[in-house]
Amino acid sequence: MISETTITNTDSTIGFPVLSLLLMVLPIASIIILLTADQLKARWIALIASTSSLILSLFVIFQFDQTTSGFQFIERFSWIPSLNIDYIVGIDGISVLFLPLTCLLFIGIILSSWNSIRSMPRLYFILLLLLQAATLGIFISLNTILFFLFWEMTLIPIYFLIIYWGIGPNRRYAAVKYTMVMMAGGVPLLFGFILAAFDHAQLTSGELVFDYITLLNNPLPAELQTTIFFLLLLGFAFKAPIFPLHTWLPAIAMEGPASIAAIMTGLKLGAYGLIRFTVPLAPDAAQNYHWLLAGLGITGVLYGAILAISQTNLRKMLAFSSVSHVGLVILGIASFSTQGLQGALFQLFNFTIVAGGIFILIGFLHHRTGSTEVVSLGGVAKTMPLLASFFFIFGLAGMGVPGTNGFIAENLILISVLESHTGAGIAALVGIVLAAAYFLTIYQRAFLGPVHNDVIATAMDLRTRELLLSVSFCVLIIIFGIFPDVILDITKGASESWIGALKR
Repeated sequence: MISETTITNTDSTIGFPVLSLLLMVLPIASIIILLTADQLKARWIALIASTSSLILSLFVIFQFDQTTSGFQFIERFSWIPSLNIDYIVGIDGISVLFLPLTCLLFIGIILSSWNSIRSMPRLYFILLLLLQAATLGIFISLNTILFFLFWEMTLIPIYFLIIYWGIGPNRRYAAVKYTMVMMAGGVPLLFGFILAAFDHAQLTSGELVFDYITLLNNPLPAELQTTIFFLLLLGFAFKAPIFPLHTWLPAIAMEGPASIAAIMTGLKLGAYGLIRFTVPLAPDAAQNYHWLLAGLGITGVLYGAILAISQTNLRKMLAFSSVSHVGLVILGIASFSTQGLQGALFQLFNFTIVAGGIFILIGFLHHRTGSTEVVSLGGVAKTMPLLASFFFIFGLAGMGVPGTNGFIAENLILISVLESHTGAGIAALVGIVLAAAYFLTIYQRAFLGPVHNDVIATAMDLRTRELLLSVSFCVLIIIFGIFPDVILDITKGASESWIGALKR
């Protein structure tokens, strides 16, 4: 797989374990919030901590060597010696961009919650910071057990955030459903990692191997790859979500707070897991079952788009839209080409900005009107033109309109899929047309036309803080749409190595 010579450790040039510091800032801030009695200071501490993590992640980006395809900033410490489990973190071109984008999304969530969280604000911001730390841990983990630990750690804050700050009457049901589904998905993940560790133990000195780099450098036997492939595919499919394991997402979108919906749609950890673990650990099996990946992808694209058309609630429409867009990512992965993988990664980055940003706007709208049902809206653009304008721009990016970041990602995926799975590529084109149909239709009904609701007639447009946040996300949409090489240059080396490992 990835050879030892391609794995680069740049810690010696940095002078300190920057990735561990990136993680530590957030729980330390959580402890400070817990010890302070001032409710108003909690949001400032959370903002400072999240901004600090963003600065550290940008430092990593600026120090990142784009000329190498291996892992960088590697930190390795003994953790559980009796099981041969080490604390190993590092990043490569596949994972590095998720760090600043994750931090940016959480900063946006903190700012969007600035005045809307009145009940237990200290607990709210503590949970957000812990969730951010666990999410960042997922992206930097190079030990399968460490990865699984961070993976499961995300469940606790999400559960309580939905329970206490959800907006729907069935928020407790949605929280329990999500937690149970994710725990069910964690079983095959853990089983797959343990099977891989035991296989290497039999081939080596008898020690279990959870080191991801070692696993890559020592391919699993073909007969075991199929088992590992299906276990990891199933585990990550719950989280992606991939049809038909997607039912928790509409429930979370409707019942949970806008912040959680933004995280669930903006950070597709399941799709990242497929790229990071499923295909690299079982490359032969993945290629043998390329038709299954392509089938799951195109089913998600068409199913999500068709269901989105029939929705009368903005939240639910966006949830099914997210299912459709995840299908495109799966298609990009199934193409097994550098172009397709870069398109899939680009689309995952776009989710953070576009899907996360649009759900933050939904939160602004719900806070002002008390509803996201189309029947209760109409004429929003007349009283809240700024909010309506940014919503439209984000929607254009989701449709893949030229000049936005969505256009680059979708075209990379479509070109690669048309070459590898022509039928699926043609069907994906139909899904993209449907995406334009459902967004423009619901936008016209919810934001244009006459004002019928007195609440909307007197609603305030975006405040200064909300406007700056929306502008920031919008600027990134345009920059990455006009200058896609900012993203593609960073992911190119790792993507080529990823594809090269499949062809060996």
